[in-house]
Amino acid sequence: MKIFAIADLHFDSQKEKPMNVFGDNWINHEEKIIENWKKVVGEDDLVLIPGDISWAVKLNEAIEDLLRIDELPGIKIIGKGNHDYWWSTSSKLDKLNLKTIKFLKNNSYEFDGVSVCGTRGWDTMEEHADAKSNEKIYLRELNRLKISLECAGKKGGKIIVMLHYPPFNSIGLPNEFFQMLKEFQADICIYGHLHGEDGHKNVKEGLIDQVQVHCVSSDYMDFKPKRIQ
Repeated sequence: MKIFAIADLHFDSQKEKPMNVFGDNWINHEEKIIENWKKVVGEDDLVLIPGDISWAVKLNEAIEDLLRIDELPGIKIIGKGNHDYWWSTSSKLDKLNLKTIKFLKNNSYEFDGVSVCGTRGWDTMEEHADAKSNEKIYLRELNRLKISLECAGKKGGKIIVMLHYPPFNSIGLPNEFFQMLKEFQADICIYGHLHGEDGHKNVKEGLIDQVQVHCVSSDYMDFKPKRIQ
């Protein structure tokens, strides 16, 4: 089993959110992702998608996008991004009866000795006007990551953490999310969220404090799933 990752699919069956505001490379980006996906991912492979799956606002509007992903090769684990407003309760997501998609929500999944866990995270790359509200969300996401990591730790083996937001602060230093990865001895961390030239300037990758870090924003990888194992 090979493991791939790609974030920020930004599928848009409603055709209301063109992504070329981030550059002309986003023109026909959905077709690029699907074509590149089919070239490298096999039916038995695992694909990790840490957030910003669909521009849909409601779950019934996201179904078409989710079905397109469901039909692609591989088993997919999907996490929530800041634009996934359609994201719903676990019971409603499970009732979609998607064949190849699993949703990451305060849990973890194990495949061939690899435990996959994670959460959305929160944005420490920008200032927020409402500091108290920001802190509340930040701490809630930290707790969700802890729950997921504890679940993964019970299963043993290698730990891969999916985050949507980078686990670094506004000056590029590891934040509390990254410290938690170290505490639980995570092996790999993937994240997305950063787009365009301005966003890509904030990308940090490589082996950082014994954690292998990958930025897997789709445009950062030229809309190609990245093999991480």
